[in-house]
Amino acid sequence: MDRGVTDLGGGYTARRITLESYREACARLEDRIFGGNWLYSFGPAAKAPPPLGENFSWGVYCGTELVGWSHAHQRDERTVYMADTGLLPEHQGRGLYTRLLPALLETFRTAGYTLVQSHHRATNNRVIVPKLRAGFLVQGLSLYEGGLNVALTLSLDPAYQEAQHIRSGFRAPDARGARGEAARRLGLEPAGTRRPAPLPPLRLPESSGPGEDLGGGYSLHPVSYEVYYDIYTQLEQSAYSSVSFDWPAPGRLEAPAGRRYAWLIGHQGEVAGWQMSRQWDRRTAYMVNTALLPAHRGQGVYSRLLPVVLRALEAEGYDLVRSHHHATNNAVLVPKLRAGFCLQGLQVDDHGVMAVLMLSFSEAYREAMHVRSGLLKPHRTRGAGLGLTSRKEG
Repeated sequence: MDRGVTDLGGGYTARRITLESYREACARLEDRIFGGNWLYSFGPAAKAPPPLGENFSWGVYCGTELVGWSHAHQRDERTVYMADTGLLPEHQGRGLYTRLLPALLETFRTAGYTLVQSHHRATNNRVIVPKLRAGFLVQGLSLYEGGLNVALTLSLDPAYQEAQHIRSGFRAPDARGARGEAARRLGLEPAGTRRPAPLPPLRLPESSGPGEDLGGGYSLHPVSYEVYYDIYTQLEQSAYSSVSFDWPAPGRLEAPAGRRYAWLIGHQGEVAGWQMSRQWDRRTAYMVNTALLPAHRGQGVYSRLLPVVLRALEAEGYDLVRSHHHATNNAVLVPKLRAGFCLQGLQVDDHGVMAVLMLSFSEAYREAMHVRSGLLKPHRTRGAGLGLTSRKEG
């Protein structure tokens, strides 16, 4: 990308511009791009900004017209910070950000950086999804003058990336490849590389019925909780490589009462995976457990079953659907965010560092969360449920 013009397809190009050109473009166009965001106004700054360090600015062009930009600058001896990317509204929704991102990351790699960081409003899935697909990981949430931000980090060092999976509990350390190097750098003894012997395929129980077609030979079958749990206990070790805290004894109390909903995923008459949800509270369903056996991953099955499960939970009367996932498990976070879930928290529990996701079936609630995050300004209808009304609208 540094050697000239990068073709982004569809008549769009990107090329390096000066810091002054980037700042001029911001002054001229940023209100058209970011004018709908909700910010706190600090007023004039009392201190001069710190030295910027090495910086990278690009212009995005449609023909000869500048329609957007991306700006990044050095944060420390190994980190570059993607501070600002914007596209005019009429050029959004065309995949430009996704096509631009690899070229930016290759520039940072060539420049010698190890980590790439960025912050985005926590409900801005249009930016978060392509970042996660590019390998960024969720690393935190912060409340700042622009709202609620999610912190993302991409490691250009495979061992560090694996170290984050180990820290989150998503993967166990072992002696192989980047995971072995990650274990060494974390000061851990790598786990043995032996895996449980694969179990023979399990046939779908006769009680599961015909099910709903998910395409590609897959189907989703509602079953009783007891049938699901029997399958789950047999196949759990084959489905997960995550590491949970090993409690020394079973829980002493009964599980809380509530409605439960279970499905088996079938393929050619055999069990390919499962989904179990339960009632969380009076408004909320909790998607507790979804798994696909290794041979059935990477084929879009999870993305196709999500709408079916969500329709079923909405029909049961729930307003919200909640789920928790390892914070580095982008293979699940991406389809969840694309389905309309939003990041609403991080928690540390016996399973690891978990991202909390929430989906609402209510458009008014979704808009309220965009207001909370600062992605949208409040107005009469959008802020009414929060007790917020834009001053300009009385």
